[in-house]
Amino acid sequence: MTPITEVEGRRIALSNLEKVLYPRSGFTKGEALHYYATVSGPLLAQLRNRPVSFLRFPDGPEGQRFFTKNLPPGTPEWVRTAEVPHTDGPTRQVLVQDLATLMWAANLVPEFHTPQWRADAPGTADRLVVDLDPGAPATVVECCEVALWLRDRMERDGLEAFAKTSGSKGLHLLVPLEPVASKRVTAYTRVLAVEAGRALPGLATHLMKRSLRPGKVFVDFSQNAAAKTTATPYTLRAAAEPTVSAPLTWDEVAGCRDPAELVVTAAQLPARLDALGDLLAPLLDPGRARPLP
Repeated sequence: MTPITEVEGRRIALSNLEKVLYPRSGFTKGEALHYYATVSGPLLAQLRNRPVSFLRFPDGPEGQRFFTKNLPPGTPEWVRTAEVPHTDGPTRQVLVQDLATLMWAANLVPEFHTPQWRADAPGTADRLVVDLDPGAPATVVECCEVALWLRDRMERDGLEAFAKTSGSKGLHLLVPLEPVASKRVTAYTRVLAVEAGRALPGLATHLMKRSLRPGKVFVDFSQNAAAKTTATPYTLRAAAEPTVSAPLTWDEVAGCRDPAELVVTAAQLPARLDALGDLLAPLLDPGRARPLP
C-alpha cells in the first residue's frame, strides 16, 4: 500500500521508499526524499519562480532516463504552474514554490533543471552560467584552473562569479546579473569562452566538436540560451553515486589537486550547509547583481 503523508496541509502519496536507486551505495528512494527535505530551504530558494524541467530516473541512474518539460501525468491541481513559450507553441511547466510541491516532485525521482530566467520574464536572464566540461583525460582539476581564469576575467568586467560542482564530471560558474536578454548573455559568454581558449590554448576550448576536446575543458556558453536549462544547485544527479550539484568555496576550487576532493554526495551536503551556509545565497540578493558589460 502506498503511504500517504501530509506536507503543509497537502496529502502526498510517496511510493517505493525502500527501492534502491544507487546500487553501489544502497541509497534508496526514501533517502533521496529525506535529502530533498533536509536541503529544502536553499534548494527551494533556487527553484522559486523558475519553470522546472525534470530529468527522471525512476529505476536508478542505470535504468531508463527521460527528460521532460511538460507537466508530469497526475500533477495535483494545487501545484503551481507557468506558461512557458517554446518554438512549437507555449506549454505549462511546474513551479516548485513550496515544500509540498518539492516532496511531490521528488517522489518522481528527478534531477531538477532550471533556466537562467524567471517565469514572469521568459528570455530575460538574471544570471549567467558557464558549464566547464572536461574531456578525458582532463578532469575537474583542469576545470578548476579554467574556472579561476574565468572568475578573474569576469571580475575585470565587474561581475562576481560563484562555483558549484555539476554533480557529474565538471563545474558550473554562476553570476548574478541585472535583468538582460538571454541572447546578450549568450553572446557575452561566447566571447569569454573564445578568450579562455586563446589564453589557455592547451587547456580550454569553446569548440563543441567532441573530437577536438580530449584533454581539454569545454567552456560551454550555450546554456545561457533562453531555451536551455542547467542542473539546479543542490539537485541530486543521475550518476553512479548519489552526487549533488554542490556549491563550492573558491579556496576549494583553487586547492583542488584530485577529482575526488570535489565529489559531494547527498550524505555530505547537510554537514557542508551547517559549516559553510548557503554559498549561493548571494545569487538571490538583488544588491549583488551587476549589469552585463
